[in-house]
Amino acid sequence: MTQPTTYGGRPPMVVPGAPTPELRVARFRRHARRLVWSALVLILVAGAFGYFFGNLPAPLENWMLLTAAATVVLFLVLLPFLSWWAHVYTVTTRRVLERSGIFGVRRRELSHVRGYTIQERRGILQRMWGAGTLVLSNGVDQPMRLVDVPSVGLVHEALVDQVEVNQILAHRDAQALPPAPPPPPAR
Repeated sequence: MTQPTTYGGRPPMVVPGAPTPELRVARFRRHARRLVWSALVLILVAGAFGYFFGNLPAPLENWMLLTAAATVVLFLVLLPFLSWWAHVYTVTTRRVLERSGIFGVRRRELSHVRGYTIQERRGILQRMWGAGTLVLSNGVDQPMRLVDVPSVGLVHEALVDQVEVNQILAHRDAQALPPAPPPPPAR
């Protein structure tokens, strides 16, 4: 049995009973709007450092200015950026994964086959930035919250499609395949 060629980049349907490959549908982080304050702090620190370097009063020295600037940049710019960078959401054709943590990684996943409800919440600021929060609940486990998802409507549609496709494939694979016809008698 051969599979038809694909047009438009859509993968072909898998033969019943064959395992389906897990493909990545989307990978994203929280909306980067939280980094606006960090960027402003970085600009202000760079400007103040450039202005005051070499122009400090007598009791202060340049290494003190450098230490203060480095401390402010570390705590108000670098750590928030690393925190944002280390929190990743991944949607595949089989599940939704949430991975977070800089040093100790915490990972959580939710399977599409089991099915889940999707709630979309959008505050005023999230609407202005085109973001939102998705709450995925399967009724058994603790709900998974995807916070500040950029293009939340598109991600919502992708999740609904993946749940539907996975449940169709699971139902199809649960059906008994018809028995193969017996081989013809040998003469």
